Amino acid sequence: MEESKVLDGKTLRTVLSILQWWGFNVTVIIMNKWIFQNLDFKFPLTVSCIHFICSSVGAYIAIKLLKIKPLIEVKSEDRWRRIFPMSFVFCINIVLGNVSLRYIPVSFMQTIKSFTPATTVILQWLVWRKFFEWRIWASLVPIVGGILLTSITELSFNVFGFCAALVGCLATSTKTILAESLLHGYKFDSINTVYYMAPFATMILALPAILLEGAGVVDWLYSHQSICSSMIIIFSSGVLAFCLNFSIFYVIHSTTAVTFNVAGNLKVAVAVLVSWIIFRNPISALNAVGCAVTLSGCTFYGYVRHKLSQQPSIPGTPRTPRTPRSLMELLPLVNDKQDKA
Repeated sequence: MEESKVLDGKTLRTVLSILQWWGFNVTVIIMNKWIFQNLDFKFPLTVSCIHFICSSVGAYIAIKLLKIKPLIEVKSEDRWRRIFPMSFVFCINIVLGNVSLRYIPVSFMQTIKSFTPATTVILQWLVWRKFFEWRIWASLVPIVGGILLTSITELSFNVFGFCAALVGCLATSTKTILAESLLHGYKFDSINTVYYMAPFATMILALPAILLEGAGVVDWLYSHQSICSSMIIIFSSGVLAFCLNFSIFYVIHSTTAVTFNVAGNLKVAVAVLVSWIIFRNPISALNAVGCAVTLSGCTFYGYVRHKLSQQPSIPGTPRTPRTPRSLMELLPLVNDKQDKA
């Protein structure tokens, strides 16, 4: 009876952690699209910069004032030699995501982002010469096929938005791969990651945002009606962007690696559905099939990686990079090398 209550409590925590993660993620995406489309605030660099500022302040409060997580000390030379390059890639990744949202529907953008497993494997194979079993390559086929089908049948296709989302996938993959070498020796959680990287990202993005979008933002402030409510929405999206990082920390400690993978793919489906309900962007039947195939492919890819990680390695054979054994290793900017047991 006691064991049953413990299991029920654990299941409830898992469900709640996934729901709040979905809630923050979908809300941030929808709010950003609303800002670009309905508020006519078409300045993705500025929106990204506001997110970084809110995340910097939020991480400082969480670590220094509330002491939710202990601060992981980083040597000053490592901040520039290791953290700064990671922050640069992190900045590009966020900016490209917002740029793509400005030009293409949420459903299309989220489907393209699901291409990340394929770009990660291809980059590791081409640049880092990592070996992958044929089952890994086979699991990428439905992902690539689904993306192609979705792109061909997308009724609101925009080349610039498509390219931004695709390069964003490469940036995400690069960030994940570089984390293995650049952050070797530091075991960051999501809050410490934001604490160190968000200020650097703000510094990197502030000048380009002012130079490229400053005049447009000033014009918008003078011409737009309901400035007060609009600014509340814009800054609220930044606060929620930080809360999203915090929610990732919570979900990591409440779920298993397989659950995290499946929940991540279902989260994309929820974002697509909610965005369609709100914005009513046209989606053809084939486009919906392409999205479903892509998400199924991502789930299958995660399953294959998990099964391969359970197999004992044969001496003398190249080792396929494994699915992380703990969810802390699934964070894009955390951890030791993947090959370390």
